[in-house]
Amino acid sequence: MSGQSSTAEAVDRSPGDDPRPATYYHLARAVLYREYLIFVRYPANAIGGIVISLFFFGLLFYGGRMIAGQALTDSIEGIIVGYFLWTLAVGAYSSISNDIGSEVQWGTLERHIMTPFGFAPVALLKGVAKVVRTFLTSALILALMLVLTDTTLQLPIVTIAVVAVLAICSVLGLGFAAGGISVLYKRIGSWLNLLQFGFILLISAPAFELGWTRFLPLAEGSSMLQRAMIEGTRLWEFPLFDLAVLVGVAVGYLLLGYAIFELATRRARRLGVLGDY
Repeated sequence: MSGQSSTAEAVDRSPGDDPRPATYYHLARAVLYREYLIFVRYPANAIGGIVISLFFFGLLFYGGRMIAGQALTDSIEGIIVGYFLWTLAVGAYSSISNDIGSEVQWGTLERHIMTPFGFAPVALLKGVAKVVRTFLTSALILALMLVLTDTTLQLPIVTIAVVAVLAICSVLGLGFAAGGISVLYKRIGSWLNLLQFGFILLISAPAFELGWTRFLPLAEGSSMLQRAMIEGTRLWEFPLFDLAVLVGVAVGYLLLGYAIFELATRRARRLGVLGDY
């Protein structure tokens, strides 16, 4: 009888009922869907971020025009492109550093680390999801800035997307490094936020015409984005060396930040402060 019942259970159970291990595809889909739900269910917060970004740009534009006059008007295209890249960079950086800091504060960091994926891939995919959302909101801010200033820019979509994504990959690496430091030292939010203003110097680094600055985060991406949106340069028209530097900086800083995060979490485990706050 037991053999017959086992056979009957095996027949009744369809192959689709067997549990299947989750893959990175399922993780990415869940994270993207979560970001979509947050955006849809809390629209006031999303709209508030756009309004604040436009408010600060309005202060920069109208205040600067009162002080500098025609000098600012002549360079307004570069300012708009730089501000667009800055909003992307801040969104990418804060998406990882602040998220890791929040997990530490809430006491849920260990739970993420114990998942089959590990916390770093989850944090990276969360950052990618927020970058997608930030790219959409920054594109809207860019359109409003062009209307506000009555300015026209070249918009080669593929070139802008590729250069901008590679540029902010280095910022994701900085976010990982900052998140790892927050795992060890907990409340360092004031220092983490200070780095966001350092992005302004990195984005404006090409103006100093110092060769070594192109190997800093955002610098080469800022230069290429300026040429793409102001001069209309397409991706295949850039020198091969410039593209190699852009890719190398993106991959290098991302891997370096990931390594710092892994070292910091391992040290936190050894010290027994991973779940403390």
